Amino acid sequence: MNIDFHYGVVYIAARAGGMTPGDALTVAHACQYVDDATTRGILRFKGGETFERFATAHKLFDYANTESDQNRLVWTPFHFLPAGEGETLEEKAICRPDSEIAREVVRCAIRQRDSETGLHRLGVTLHTYVDTWAHQGFAGIESQWNRVHLLEAQDCTRKGWLASFKLATEHLLEHIEEDVLTIALPVGHGAALHYPDQPWARWHYIDGRNNFVSRHNLPEFVQAAEMACRVVRAYMAGREDFEAQPGLPADVKDTLTELLDTNRDMDDDQRLRNICEWVKAGRIPGLKEPIPAYIAKGRGSWKYQATGLEGDDDTGDRPEWTSAFEKSDYRLFHDAVKQHRFVTTQEILPAHGLRIA
Repeated sequence: MNIDFHYGVVYIAARAGGMTPGDALTVAHACQYVDDATTRGILRFKGGETFERFATAHKLFDYANTESDQNRLVWTPFHFLPAGEGETLEEKAICRPDSEIAREVVRCAIRQRDSETGLHRLGVTLHTYVDTWAHQGFAGIESQWNRVHLLEAQDCTRKGWLASFKLATEHLLEHIEEDVLTIALPVGHGAALHYPDQPWARWHYIDGRNNFVSRHNLPEFVQAAEMACRVVRAYMAGREDFEAQPGLPADVKDTLTELLDTNRDMDDDQRLRNICEWVKAGRIPGLKEPIPAYIAKGRGSWKYQATGLEGDDDTGDRPEWTSAFEKSDYRLFHDAVKQHRFVTTQEILPAHGLRIA
């Protein structure tokens, strides 16, 4: 999923679930920031203080990253959560929508609702959880399940297909062979381009086991939004049985379905702007308010607000540590990431026969 869902739709789901605008914004921002937190390593302050950060995404040509150990610590716990189904590790690593492992990860986040990182942890968890619908059938490790052959999408022109590929790779190519993509992009759904992340897409392909796979994203994405709303309601109530909580109100669900189906710009940032316009204009039942702009990096970003640093490469910069850093969204997000990664890779996955880190 892209920023239109992780930030825009998650904000709507959080507000529909009863959160205040401020808390919903924190959750939605943390949810999207999982795709933008690409700086890892130690942040060093002038006075000698240090703070460890884990990257939750790779830079640029993401799906070409084949550094296996880093893939397992980035793609697997945050973007392609294994379902734990099957016999071999490769089978167990496949992501499935709303798996029992995914529900366990959600319940762990709900248990931490009273901690200082509670909202940020919920946002990180929701990113992982809703991605199980979009990324189903693929794995966050090098796997034959990530192979894609005879990829086709309905209502997709040559121009639209090339635009989709340009968004994925930042290179406009005139001709491409799926076998080449499959070899070059062995992790996640890289060989499937951006079709898994487009809310309206109808597409199909042959997977690495020669199975025909047909996907219609719209009902899957609506279900993900529905379950995100249930998670928020459970979080607010301090209940772990989130699946039993009410989902989106019927009129909100119908309107959101229409929005996801018709909001088809190839630029996901433009899709987010369209969603924000709907909310601001009161076109989502029960909501009529501005959604603050999301700033991933540079001035105004969580990192800048906490440290004054603007770029990714901060190895030579040493900001001044202050007590305000400890209360910053940047610090709380990264600590939430550490908690999420530890619980997922060291507790939940091993209990299901998956040792990946």
